[in-house]
Amino acid sequence: MTKVLRNISGDRTIWAIITVLAIFSFLPVYSASTNLVGVVGTGTTLGYLLKHAMLLVLGFVIIYATHKIPYRYFSGLSVLLIPVVLVLLIYTLFQGKTISGVNASRWINIPFVGIGFQTSTLASVVVMMFTARYLARNREKKIFFKDSLFQLWIPVGIVLALILPANFSTTAIIFAMVLLVAFLGGYPIKFIGAILGSGILIFTIFILSAKAFPETFKNSRIKTWTARIENFSSPNEDANYQAEKAKLAIASGEIQGKGPGKSVQKNFLPQSSSDFIYAIIVEEFGSAGGFMLMILYLLLLFRIVIVATKTDTIFGTLLVLGVGIPIVFQALINMAVAVGLFPVTGQPLPLISTGGTSIWMTCFALGVVLSVSADREAKMATNKKINDDNPLSVLHEAIG
Repeated sequence: MTKVLRNISGDRTIWAIITVLAIFSFLPVYSASTNLVGVVGTGTTLGYLLKHAMLLVLGFVIIYATHKIPYRYFSGLSVLLIPVVLVLLIYTLFQGKTISGVNASRWINIPFVGIGFQTSTLASVVVMMFTARYLARNREKKIFFKDSLFQLWIPVGIVLALILPANFSTTAIIFAMVLLVAFLGGYPIKFIGAILGSGILIFTIFILSAKAFPETFKNSRIKTWTARIENFSSPNEDANYQAEKAKLAIASGEIQGKGPGKSVQKNFLPQSSSDFIYAIIVEEFGSAGGFMLMILYLLLLFRIVIVATKTDTIFGTLLVLGVGIPIVFQALINMAVAVGLFPVTGQPLPLISTGGTSIWMTCFALGVVLSVSADREAKMATNKKINDDNPLSVLHEAIG
């Protein structure tokens, strides 16, 4: 363990934030898991806690392994992974899996281990790496819309089209993040406007087609999206059961909270250990605890931006922003849903909510960020060693 800790590199603040979030997650996960045991009647609280611990340990292994890979390799890796992602998404879309009678076509089972894998989370990281690669390679060139259409937007568009029927919120987040990175990467604004308009048009056509031919889109979750949006603006408490219970949990937490494990609404709130875990956190740790958690995510965003600005290559900068910003954006969406500022989306709270796919892909993305940060540290150390080994360097600095 000591040897591993000595070999850890990259931004130390990011490492600290990841560790704090992971350790803290055990408290709300253990508390919220009593809902699954007492109400749903599956497993034990200790079993859920051990499973969460196992997923986090594997997640840290992913971070450690990923941050040791030179970040320039992720450019070529994104090209290799795009076909893999497409195959996985096609299989996921048409395999028609259900869980307890509910459409769960976003998931596939990992053979022999009994863990579900949400392929769209892998696709989101790969798409952001792929986008960063294209923008970096064409940074100094004049971009023609037709060329970028085939080299960037059609592959990205196909991935998004395969995610959309079963997971609108993830599709929207990926699309928004791709447009943001494209803007930051110097992609022409008029072309971004054209892509945005095309995306809205395609989405509208998809909705109309799905409503007109429901049998053709039997695995889509359009009814769920429509209900969530309609319920969000409806005063009917029964229609907003999840949102109302979440707001009740937050209100009852007041400033100081009820204390760890003392949540009442965890026994009534569906998905209390995943989608609505923030509501349980605020109920048990108060608005002060919820605010501090938000500060941690914003601090993570700040450090991600710092790493991006200090990177000496455009690919490194766009890569860090592309895979890092969505983590914080997802966290803020989860919090906004819990407090009633946003319709229910099903987005987990990164590194806090239960679920292997979310934890693993978040850790992979953070490993990529740390890889870029570690590369800069290695270059600085090499330059320092060269200067220390060169006696003339001291005189050079004094004269300069």
